[in-house]
Amino acid sequence: MPKFGDYVVYVDESGDHSLTSINAQYPVFVLAFCVFRVEDYIASVVPRVQELKFSTFGHDMIVLHEREIRKAEPPFDVLLNPQVRTQFMAELNEIMAAAPMTIVAAVIDKPAFKRRRGIDTNPYHVALEFGLERVFLELQAHGQVGRPTSVVFESRGREEDRTLELEFLRICSSTQMEGLARTLRFQCASKGANSSGLQLADMVARPIGLHHLRPQQPNRAWDVIESKIRRDRLGRMAGWGLKTYP
Repeated sequence: MPKFGDYVVYVDESGDHSLTSINAQYPVFVLAFCVFRVEDYIASVVPRVQELKFSTFGHDMIVLHEREIRKAEPPFDVLLNPQVRTQFMAELNEIMAAAPMTIVAAVIDKPAFKRRRGIDTNPYHVALEFGLERVFLELQAHGQVGRPTSVVFESRGREEDRTLELEFLRICSSTQMEGLARTLRFQCASKGANSSGLQLADMVARPIGLHHLRPQQPNRAWDVIESKIRRDRLGRMAGWGLKTYP
């Protein structure tokens, strides 16, 4: 049996998971998991992200970050030029549309969560458990049980990373899903690692949150992402690739 599985998973979030300070404009927490077949990731995802960086900035040291892109903050202030921004966003949307990935996401409506669960239950942990279990089911469907698969999170600091790892391990040890603990492996990477997978995961999370808050509002990113969310045989996302709580 090969040493590693055929897939890799990148995870990022949108919003924060605090229940004591809730942003009225964005009162949700989203945790998004992007599942790639390693061969596809190497062959198509990484080269296209690199091409975008070179064509826009002249180098590949840039780390794509949704918030800075949206606000055209340095080093993305080149996007203040309308022509540059139009071209950049068109290419980025094309990359997202073509990316061979399966998305699993959990959306926590924080005010409703707080009313139902109080403030002692961590929304991040609830979202994490849903995500890991659905990611495992997706891997299981591709014959990956027992084949070590990295689940890569962006580092948030030494203490936060350790707390996250402990929760990851707790879920693995307590789950009723046979084989999950033998399959998923925790990894943490700094933003400076310049991982294409983490950067695409960052592009995914916020549009999902915005769609939840304002489903009737035009959301081009959501239109691209929706087709990639994990579904059952009848095409249903709810509970399969997208969990909204409560």
